[in-house]
Amino acid sequence: MLKKLSLAALTAGFVACAAPTPYPLPEPATPPEQIAAQAISAAGLGRHIGVLASDAFEGRLPGTPGEDKTVAYLSEQFKALGLQAGNPDGRYVQDVPLVGINGTPTLSFQAGKTTLAMTPGKDFVAATARFLPEVTVSNSNLVFVGYGVQAPEYDWDDYKGLNVKGKTLVMLINDPPVRGADGQLDPKKFAGKGMTYYGRWTYKFEIGSKLGAAAVIIVHETEPAAYPWSVVEHSWTGEQFELAAPDKNMSRVPVQAWITVDKARELFAAGGRDYDELKQDAAHPNFQPVSIKAKANFSIRNEVRTVESHNIVARLPGSDPKLAAETVIYTAHWDHLGRDSHLQGDQIFNGAVDNASGVAGLLEIAKAYKALPSAPKRSVLFLAVTAEEQGLLGSRHYAKNPLYPLPLTSAVINMDALNPWGPTKDLQVVGSGQTTLEDTLAAVLADRGRITVPDAQPEKGSYYRSDQFEFAKVGVPGLYACRGSQAIGQPEGWLAEKNKVFTSNSYHNVSDEVREDWNLDGAAQDMQALFEVGYRLAQGTASAEWKPGSEFKAIREASLASWAP
Repeated sequence: MLKKLSLAALTAGFVACAAPTPYPLPEPATPPEQIAAQAISAAGLGRHIGVLASDAFEGRLPGTPGEDKTVAYLSEQFKALGLQAGNPDGRYVQDVPLVGINGTPTLSFQAGKTTLAMTPGKDFVAATARFLPEVTVSNSNLVFVGYGVQAPEYDWDDYKGLNVKGKTLVMLINDPPVRGADGQLDPKKFAGKGMTYYGRWTYKFEIGSKLGAAAVIIVHETEPAAYPWSVVEHSWTGEQFELAAPDKNMSRVPVQAWITVDKARELFAAGGRDYDELKQDAAHPNFQPVSIKAKANFSIRNEVRTVESHNIVARLPGSDPKLAAETVIYTAHWDHLGRDSHLQGDQIFNGAVDNASGVAGLLEIAKAYKALPSAPKRSVLFLAVTAEEQGLLGSRHYAKNPLYPLPLTSAVINMDALNPWGPTKDLQVVGSGQTTLEDTLAAVLADRGRITVPDAQPEKGSYYRSDQFEFAKVGVPGLYACRGSQAIGQPEGWLAEKNKVFTSNSYHNVSDEVREDWNLDGAAQDMQALFEVGYRLAQGTASAEWKPGSEFKAIREASLASWAP
C-alpha cells in the first residue's frame, strides 16, 4: 500500500508539473499614460505646423495680424480639446504689454582723418531699447573690453576699474576661451566647452547698461556665435520689442549694436590696433581694456508704438483636492520674425521649425492629456508665449506676473524647434546636469529603448536662449530636451549635417518653411516622452529638483522658504 501511495503521489506530482496551464496568463495592463501618449501623432504635428507656418499667418510677429490669427487659432484648439481657460480671469490669454521700436540706424567711425562708413544690415545692425523718437551718440571714444565680462566667481574682470561712462564698448561674443596647461578649454573656467550666461549677447548689453556705456558693439563671428551673420541681420532688422517699462528703458544702454568681424578688423586697423592680436590677449585673465583711436557716431530714428501682445494659456485642473493647487507647465513660443517688405521675392519668415513645430507639440501633448481616463493629481498649464525671438519677453513677463504661484509650480517643460528628420535613438538634454527632470526623462526613454545624451554643442549656450531660462531665473526647475543626434537607419553624422545645413541656410530665414522631405515620426516620439515626463510629475511619481551645484538651486530654496499661501 505504501508503495502504491508513493507511486501515486509521484505520478500525481509529475502530472501536475507537466500539465499545461488551462488558461493563458493575463497580459500586464498597459499604463493609461502610455495609451494616452498614442494620441500624439506625426500627422497631428504636421497639420498644426502647416497652419501656423502658412503665409496667411505672415510670420507671426507680435502686434500684427499674424498675432491675431495665432491667438485665435490656438485658443480655438484648446477650447476644442475641452481645456479650461488658463487665465484665472476666464480668458485663454495673458496680456503682455510691449513697446515696438522700429529704428532706422546710421553708424560711422572716425579714425584720425579716416571716416569708416557702415552699411546697415550688411556691415552692422543697431537698435535702442529706449522708448524715444531718436537716439544719438556722437564722438564716443571706442574701447575694446575683450569679452566684456565681470565674473567674480571666476576671478575675471575685463574692465579692471576703467570708467566707461559715455564710451562705446567693443566686445567679443561668447565666453573667454580659457585653456589649461594641456591646451584644452579649462572646465573650471566658464564651463569649459559649454557657454555660461556671460557669453550671451543679452549679458553683453546688460553689463554695458550697468556700467553706463554710451553704446555696446558686439563683434560677430559665426563659430562662437553659433549662427551666421544673416541671423543677426534678420533678427535685428525691422521692429524690435521690449516689455513696457515705467522708466521708458532709460536705464538701458542707449545703443545696442553688432558689426561683422571683417568690419571689426578694418576698424581696429584704422585705429592703430590688430584685431586678431587683441582677441588672443582677451582670452587671458590679465587682459587690460584697450583704447581704439577712433570715435563712434550713431543715430537711430525710431517709430515707437505700444502693443498689447499675448501669451496663450489653457489649463487642465488636477484631480486631487490638495495637489491641484500645484502646476506643471508646458511652454513653447508662438512668435517668429514676421515679414520684411524690403526683401525681393519671398518676404515672409514662416518659422516652421522655429517654432511652429514646438507649438504643434504643445497642442498634441494637450490632446494626450485629454485622452487620459482621468486628470492627473496636479494641474497642467499649456503656455504658448510671445516675443521669445525678442529676448524671451513673453516667458519673462509670466515669470514676473505668474498666473499661478511660482513656489507651487513644480516644473516647466519647454519645446523649441522639434526634429523634422525622423526617429532618433537619443534625445539631447540642453543644459544637462541641472535638474532631476533629466533622470525622469531618461527613465521614460529607457522604457522605449532610447537614451538621453548631453547637449552635443554646449558652446551654443542654448539653455540661455529658450523660455525655460526665464523660469529658471526665478527658481522653477526646467527641462529643455532638444532633437536627438543619432538618427535611426541613417549613417553617423547624417543628422548633424542636416542640422548644420538648417542653421546655415534656414534658421531665422525665409526658407524655414514646411518641406516635403520631413519625417515627423521622431518628433511625435519625442513629444510622447515629454508627455509622460510631465504626467509623472503631475501624478506625483516623479519630482523636479535642482541638482547640487546648479546656480538656480538656492533661488528655488529661498522661494519655497518664503512661500506663504
